[in-house]
Amino acid sequence: MSESHQTTEATEAGDFAAWMRATGARTEAALDAGLPAAQTVPCTLHEAMRYAVLGGGKRVRPLLVHAAGEVAGAAPEACDAAASAVEMIHAYSLVHDDMPCMDDDDLRRGRPTVHKAYDEATALLVGDALQTQAFVVLAESALLASLDAAARLRLVAELARASGSVGMAGGQAIDLQHVGLAMSLEELEGMHRMKTGALLRASVRMGACCGAVDEAGLAALDRYAAAVGLAFQVVDDILDVTADTATLGKTAGKDAANDKPTYVSLMGLEPARQLAQQLRATAHEALAVFGARARRLGELADLIVLRSN
Repeated sequence: MSESHQTTEATEAGDFAAWMRATGARTEAALDAGLPAAQTVPCTLHEAMRYAVLGGGKRVRPLLVHAAGEVAGAAPEACDAAASAVEMIHAYSLVHDDMPCMDDDDLRRGRPTVHKAYDEATALLVGDALQTQAFVVLAESALLASLDAAARLRLVAELARASGSVGMAGGQAIDLQHVGLAMSLEELEGMHRMKTGALLRASVRMGACCGAVDEAGLAALDRYAAAVGLAFQVVDDILDVTADTATLGKTAGKDAANDKPTYVSLMGLEPARQLAQQLRATAHEALAVFGARARRLGELADLIVLRSN
């Protein structure tokens, strides 16, 4: 590799890192503004909501909203609101997933889970309140002033479908029903397209809804989102057996301990790694129609597959 090519790659990598930091800062500000203050009654509930949401994390879903928004020519402020709503839904799902009646985990993002930091009843209410707060943001945020009522309704519909019984919640139900039971690869893929992929797909589509994309463009974004959504879960399954708890920020080996079917348990480690790379290639192919506008989406596909936590 030539020195000039190496310099270009380093510059692009630095540019992407700077974009992620800037977008992450926008997301944190929107989340902070969109959540009730900890001093507002009921104080413990609002404090716990902020603990759940503002405790770090990769913020992959908000990054996808903004990257898809760039493709669609969306106003960054509109993407801020959509991104914060998606992240509130994601945070609520993690709070509930970690509870003893679900995955029973004590660690999330390197900190005690909400039911450990507070209590189970508070954790249940935190999840409930975050779910509804996401839709308050979509209905009322001044950041969405550039969108008409129809566009706002599309955002609401996208997020509601992705998080309900035909999306994330339904996927979690299937997951819980199959603990200790055999599952085919086809069934596993269907479950994860609901449990993990639906909200990632909604993130991309909501970014597009904040701007303007024709039907062909939306179909291409759907193909991209389907690939990265599945890749995200495949890599999660790989990291569950290859990374340690400190790196993951959550308990490693949890799937095996809970006797849950995963891509690694059904395919083996190396075939799972190959599948992740195939999905990465599929994601990039879907973006070809957009050219340079989809640069950030391509970089996010790489990040999702190559990440270490």
